[in-house]
Amino acid sequence: MDGKVKKPRPHQQRHSGPKAERKKLRKQGASTEEDERKRNPKAFAVQSAVRMAKTFHRSQDIKAKKHHIPLVDRTPLEPPPVMIVVMGPPKVGKSTLIRCLIKNFTRQKLGDICGPVTIVSGKKRRLTFMECNNDINTMIDLAKVADLVLMLIDASFGFEMETFEFLNICQVHGFPRIMGVLTHLDAFKNNKALRKTKKTMKHRFWTEVYQGAKLFYLSGMVYGEYQTQEVKNLGRFISVMKFRPLVWQTSHPYILADRIEDLTDPETLRTDPKCDRTVSLYGYLRGSYLKNKCQVHIPGVGDFQVADVNFLPDPCPLPDAQKKRALNERERLLYAPMAGVGGVVYDKDAVYIDLPANHVNKLQEEVRPTTELVQSLIDTHATLDAKMAASKVSLFSGSATLDSNNIDELNAGHQEELVWDEKTQRRRRKVVFNVAEEEGGASDEEDGDEEGDDEDSCDENISAFIKDARRKSGNSPLKKQRLEASQEGDVTAEVPVFADSEDDLEMGGDQVEDRTADSGHSSAENDEDDDDDDDGDGDDEDDEEGSEELDDGGVQPSDNGSEDEGEETGALRWKEGLLQKASDAFHRQQEAAPNLRKLVYGSVVEEKDEEEEEDEELGGLFTVSRPQKSKANQSNALDCSRFRLNTSHNWDDEETLNSIRDCFVTGKWDEGQDAATLLKEDEEMYGDFEDLETGEVHKGQTQEETEQNSEDEDDDDDKEGENNQLKVDDDEAQKNKRMEKKRRLKERFNAEYDDGDATYFDDLKDEMHKQAELNRAEFMDVDDETRVQYEGYRPGMYVRIEISSLPCEFVTNFDPHYPIILGGLGSSEGTVGYLQMRLKKHRWYQRILKTRDPLILSLGWRRFQTIPLYHIEDHNGRHRLLKYTPQHMHCGASIWGPITPQGTGFLALQSVAGVKQANFRIAATGVVLDLDKSVTVVKKLKLIGYPYKIFKNTCFIKGMFNTVLEVAKFEGASLRTVSGVRGQIKKALSNPPGSYRATFEDRLLMSDIVFLRSWFPVSVPQLYNPITSLLLPVSQKDNWSGMRTLGQLKHDLGIRNKPNTDSLYKPIVRAPRQFNRLHIPKELQKALPFKSKPKLHQAKGKTPRDLQRPSVIREPHERKVAALLRALSTVHNYKTQKVRTAQRAKHKEFLQRKERDETEKLKRQREIRKNLYRAMGQKEQKKQRSSLKGASQDD
Repeated sequence: MDGKVKKPRPHQQRHSGPKAERKKLRKQGASTEEDERKRNPKAFAVQSAVRMAKTFHRSQDIKAKKHHIPLVDRTPLEPPPVMIVVMGPPKVGKSTLIRCLIKNFTRQKLGDICGPVTIVSGKKRRLTFMECNNDINTMIDLAKVADLVLMLIDASFGFEMETFEFLNICQVHGFPRIMGVLTHLDAFKNNKALRKTKKTMKHRFWTEVYQGAKLFYLSGMVYGEYQTQEVKNLGRFISVMKFRPLVWQTSHPYILADRIEDLTDPETLRTDPKCDRTVSLYGYLRGSYLKNKCQVHIPGVGDFQVADVNFLPDPCPLPDAQKKRALNERERLLYAPMAGVGGVVYDKDAVYIDLPANHVNKLQEEVRPTTELVQSLIDTHATLDAKMAASKVSLFSGSATLDSNNIDELNAGHQEELVWDEKTQRRRRKVVFNVAEEEGGASDEEDGDEEGDDEDSCDENISAFIKDARRKSGNSPLKKQRLEASQEGDVTAEVPVFADSEDDLEMGGDQVEDRTADSGHSSAENDEDDDDDDDGDGDDEDDEEGSEELDDGGVQPSDNGSEDEGEETGALRWKEGLLQKASDAFHRQQEAAPNLRKLVYGSVVEEKDEEEEEDEELGGLFTVSRPQKSKANQSNALDCSRFRLNTSHNWDDEETLNSIRDCFVTGKWDEGQDAATLLKEDEEMYGDFEDLETGEVHKGQTQEETEQNSEDEDDDDDKEGENNQLKVDDDEAQKNKRMEKKRRLKERFNAEYDDGDATYFDDLKDEMHKQAELNRAEFMDVDDETRVQYEGYRPGMYVRIEISSLPCEFVTNFDPHYPIILGGLGSSEGTVGYLQMRLKKHRWYQRILKTRDPLILSLGWRRFQTIPLYHIEDHNGRHRLLKYTPQHMHCGASIWGPITPQGTGFLALQSVAGVKQANFRIAATGVVLDLDKSVTVVKKLKLIGYPYKIFKNTCFIKGMFNTVLEVAKFEGASLRTVSGVRGQIKKALSNPPGSYRATFEDRLLMSDIVFLRSWFPVSVPQLYNPITSLLLPVSQKDNWSGMRTLGQLKHDLGIRNKPNTDSLYKPIVRAPRQFNRLHIPKELQKALPFKSKPKLHQAKGKTPRDLQRPSVIREPHERKVAALLRALSTVHNYKTQKVRTAQRAKHKEFLQRKERDETEKLKRQREIRKNLYRAMGQKEQKKQRSSLKGASQDD
């Protein structure tokens, strides 16, 4: 081969033929199924009609199981936060998981998890986490309000009873979405055991929830937290999960309170600490619309009337709608007042600031200005009036200082009046104007102008004030340097770079007097600006830049300036670049100085009735504050004091002008939207009209004039139309081409995903969707104040509910770890009445339930104790009372309790006091059937009587009734004896009272007992005892105990039942009965066969004495002979027995020896047979080998 490697022949693909054609079709995406069907029809024929029918039925069943009853989507545009309940047994990792999820969503760490924790998880979703402790009351309450349940399971231990109890509670109250989370997986050291445990627990979890339920695995912990990637995956599932509306939640408003405030008068509390409290509860409204003055139920407390409802600004708002991938740090909000997070909280009439000392020290460096200013407000020692009276101001460096008296002389026209505002609960400074200014202001208000006539006078006052100050000073203004320590040694006073409070400014001496002008820079002009930053700009400049020292005129100190420059005495030297310096200094001051209003109020709310201030710039240096009377500031308006000119646009450039040319009327608009077309349409629509101001009447064009004008315009436009015709045709062709492409894509999509014909289910879904759109569009453009009056407070609002007459224990024993739920009640749900229910004892509950034993029910929002009557319906419609609940079947139950809509599920428990027994605690489940007393429960009553006279089939009976009237009520009733003889009551007898005559099927005996089986109506006991677990002390909230059963009372008191003597077992003593001799008539004897005929044999009597054989008396000799013979016979018998025993033993030995010989013989025969077969086999093998050798030789 000469070292050459022969290359393999390359494969030549076919370019023609059937195979190449199929490949081309496959590449083009066309299906070859039709060709295959034509070529081989038998392969696609139905092989089995039965299998095809089964496949079709199965596919239809799967499709039908996916259908749910369509519900109207009533979720608002801004839905309330998704309620996530983290549930699990103790020490399974609930708090740790909540902390990790909060850190994943908000990048913040939370210490103690107390109460609801609300966070912003995305651009359109908020989450509220609530930890469910190991209390059956908490489990029941949170299962009613949960949208999603994170069920934590300790994989190293297995399922615990609390998990299954909570699952059953959820099944009864609507079954929210449930996700399992396995923890403590790091306890497994063997991977095989870990995989087996995961599989087993997953399938058991699927059995309880549904097949395919999501189960997460948290493999281990790193530094006390779960692994970041696993928590992130869990958070992603939570963020995108969809929730099906639950019937009870969507039909009732409810609130999970995240903050409570006691509004009771302190004086009342001082005089009577046990008085009822007035409490305001805050939270997000969920479910349906809430009306004012409605009834609510607080589980664990009771029913109450709402005194007042208000909606407040959202403390955890969603970010503004912006096209961005993630939230910035400002929008990652966390709101948990019960856990100490959310330092500034709002109320209708107050604002609360919570700044813990450790939080201040920790964040001192990061947010120094904010913290110090708020701290200065809290720690202030002098009143505002005293500080203002003691403060002095100098407008220029080296100028004379002015105190409040000088300013009062300049502003003599403005007077101040202190007014206490009841609405905001604070002292406000009201400006009182003189008569001339009021008249000028009134005329300005009529014209709608914001500027008053007193501007000029104010300008003159200010200019006079400046001249006077400069004349008194005698020196030119000097630039002020930042003084932290004096340059000369003799000066010991130190001016603080940033004063912690106004007290520091007062203690700073004369040098501080120059800085008092900056102390008032905490007005409302910055709050709107900061609010805008929060909404969407993501601008963090206010937090990052520190405070800068400015000069008295607002100019930043120059670092390059020299002392000579400060000593110049030129009269106009300080005016050089004054506008630019003031502008730069103002912007820096805006960025550096904190906004007190933002710190106190959190965000700017719209104030309609209060006067607001607006800064007006004069000369580029001073600002004059005037009340704005024309309209209230909008909360989202731009702050004009912080507006910066955008000099990036050059309006002399042609491209810049072209970019906005179409924004005006003269620009190119869409067809039908230009000004001329719209004016024509208006003239055609409205016609003639009269100008009410000038009185001029404008006539509309008639039809002929309109047509003539249009013809003239058409002639003028013909030339232009011909020029633009080509362009229009080209655009039209492109548009048609795009529409055709869209139509083909839509047809392909419909062919792939539609069933061809719409079903009733699809029509129902479309109808529900249209109804939801109508509901949203009805009040779309109406403001919240008006909407609340018409439709109530809608879900998603953050509301404040005020409730009066709450028990004092609710406030004094408050524990944030237990949820406070306000469930709205319907119009009839506040009353108490009779309820008919269907009930079934839970198959895991070990004891059966007894009628009239108190039972704790969870029905609707309520948890209460009542006494049920169990009954079952017979075939004739009678509701028969049951003493115990039946096994493995439903029965009826009648209770006295709160009226609840039909179809509402409930669960029953016998005790909610702790976990005394390790058994399953849910005793029964069921559903409400009826709301009235239409069902009459009856129990069986047996009346007993005894016959005292018997006349063939008629007898007189006594002891069953007491009066003739009672007998008259039961005439015609059925009777029965113990032996089974049936009868009927005929008529009452006069004597003895209560006796009657009755007839029976057969003759009775005096020993028979007659009983009457009757039915007696039973009344339902009226017991409704609501569970007040939230009123108990903190350590006893899970130990509520109500009415005890009779058995518990006897057990607790040590009482033993005295047995009924009639119920004890006794030996049965019956006297022998004497039966009469059987008498058979002679006629009957003749007809009987001989075998059955009575035999006429006489009974054998005694043998006559003469026939009796006499007894033989032996002689003494005969007696001796008989004794000798008896002795010889005994000896003979003994010898015979001895010989027979020896013979048996000898025979037994012979049989053993014979068996042994037989065994040896069989063994020898087996050995001989084995040798024989071996020899025969060897001989056969030799023969075969020899035959094979001979065959090979022959070959």
